[in-house]
Amino acid sequence: MSTDITVTAEELANRITLYAVISRLMMIEIDADFIKSIESNESLLSLFPNYKNWDKRKEFNFSILKERYLDVDYTNLFLLHLVPYESFYTRDDQMIESGGDNPVITLYNALDFRVELDKARVVSPDHIGVELEFMYMLCVAMERAIEADDHEGLEELFYIQKGFLEDHLLKWAPMYLINMKKESRTPLYHDGAELAMEFLLSDFEYVNQKLNIQLGGCNSGSCGS
Repeated sequence: MSTDITVTAEELANRITLYAVISRLMMIEIDADFIKSIESNESLLSLFPNYKNWDKRKEFNFSILKERYLDVDYTNLFLLHLVPYESFYTRDDQMIESGGDNPVITLYNALDFRVELDKARVVSPDHIGVELEFMYMLCVAMERAIEADDHEGLEELFYIQKGFLEDHLLKWAPMYLINMKKESRTPLYHDGAELAMEFLLSDFEYVNQKLNIQLGGCNSGSCGS
């Protein structure tokens, strides 16, 4: 493997922030701290344009918004009407695999990623919010690799991210996110679904570019025009 990958602090910080935001949005009902982190950062708020201009946001305080609208929408999208679990989309019987046979568990364990199911509104580690948090954790690990001047470790993390996006998130999350956007009743979750979809696709392209891999499986310079 080559070890000449360069990553700017801004690139990595943006990836960490976006994975943190979209994973938190989907893991459990939002709280005042989450909303404050969005609304106090104009760059982040601009990623939620419909929420930014939501008339009810200007009409009601956060407690009312949360109780009447946002929590209701979360329940609809993540607990009642849609199924935010990879195994539902990838198993022939559409059953949620919460046990040791779930393939993501092996990968989580290998990288010492522990899923605290009791602290989130999830019943299985292949929940979209958990898988996004795993990508966040890998990005944070990249920070440590860069600080340690560990070029091989950095490249290995890129390959792990590429594999996880390719073999897991991108195999099913777009289907869920399309439904999430369609079924959302509030601008926050509508915008969140759109943001997650666009970011996952662009991030997969970014990871491949860093590894000098063209989408479609060709190494740079090895495909004919």
